[in-house]
Amino acid sequence: MTSRLVLHDDLLVRRAFLGRAAGAAFGLTLVDGFAGRPAAADQPALAPAGINVIYLMMRGAMSHIDTFDPKPGREEQGETRAIATKVPGVQFGEHLPRLAGLADRLAVIRSLTTETGAHEQGTYLMRTSYPQINSIRHPSFGSWAVHVLGKRSRDLPGYVLVGNGNEHPGCGFLDPAVTPVPLADPERGLENISRPSYLSEGNFERRLALADRLDRDFKQHYAGRQIEAYDRMYVEAVRLMGSGDLAAFDISREDEQTRERYGRSKLGQGCLLARRLVESGVRCVEVEMGGWDMHRDLWEELPEKVGELDAAMAALLEDLASRGLLGSTLVVLATEFGRSPKINENAGRDHHPAVFSCVLAGAGVKPGVVYGASDARGHAPDRDAVSVADFNATIAAACGLPWDKAFVAPNGRPFKVGHDGKPITAVLA
Repeated sequence: MTSRLVLHDDLLVRRAFLGRAAGAAFGLTLVDGFAGRPAAADQPALAPAGINVIYLMMRGAMSHIDTFDPKPGREEQGETRAIATKVPGVQFGEHLPRLAGLADRLAVIRSLTTETGAHEQGTYLMRTSYPQINSIRHPSFGSWAVHVLGKRSRDLPGYVLVGNGNEHPGCGFLDPAVTPVPLADPERGLENISRPSYLSEGNFERRLALADRLDRDFKQHYAGRQIEAYDRMYVEAVRLMGSGDLAAFDISREDEQTRERYGRSKLGQGCLLARRLVESGVRCVEVEMGGWDMHRDLWEELPEKVGELDAAMAALLEDLASRGLLGSTLVVLATEFGRSPKINENAGRDHHPAVFSCVLAGAGVKPGVVYGASDARGHAPDRDAVSVADFNATIAAACGLPWDKAFVAPNGRPFKVGHDGKPITAVLA
């Protein structure tokens, strides 16, 4: 995926763009309509505020034993010490001191389990609740949220992805209008959003009108909801170019103290951008952080990586709370699976899907909760095992999404936001 929201001058490029949309969208043959939601043209310009989502995806499989589920006194713990948190009897890894001080605001789930131990498939499953198959692409959670709850802002996108976006499922079989807008670097924000300097406003408008006339026959020939959606995205890009809301993407407007508090890492600045975006009316922001695949030299790499997460997520929660946004924003910290309790010969931990930890905070979630437990070694769930589908159904329920409603995809099959999962009621407020 590219980090640029580009308005192409070249009409042939635009024609090719629409042509690709006609051929297929994320692996599905083009079909008219999608049951379960009216056409976007029938939607209100502004949706009710509802719940926002900031989804932090730790790609590469974050070690549960070294973060949110330490095993003090065990050989499996390795070099990471356990520290006390604000919740009596609950400990985190030593590199999470700020989140340990905010543990009374978190819901930590320590008994997630999956059978998927490959990164691409595990990340896809976590984002969609469904196994990855070739015949269909399922929507990511953010696309579901915008599809069901609608956009909150007329000009800003409903869903933004901060990260490289590699292998991201995007909107899946949903309307392309709910595809996340990608930004590779939070420091640079949206790029190519200005009218070309060599074009006057009048010439620019005439080019747009000409492009529309040239495409008219093409769009009639390939008439369908997908083509309409891609064309709307093009129109919305033009509208966004002239919108004052673009300032939401500019984190340089924040003071240096705030930027330092989040940390100068891409995750830290991505979380700061996420706060600015939800504050301005973006429904869902996903922030990726890679580099968790630590098969060797774990204790050389882990402290910096976990420290970046600690600073970024703690600052995000504190900032949302101070601005009165935490009650309307669900913050999700997820990863595709855990890492092995056994330390390998390279001083690292290998893939371990049997048990891992994820965290929720904010809207719709009980604070200060630890749900489920792994066994003494951190090898398998000891009680209250949670599937990925259960976890996503819990997120959906916290957001007010109809987690148990079946939506019919263009191939005629029913799909649910959380697949066959059931919400964890003990975690929900």
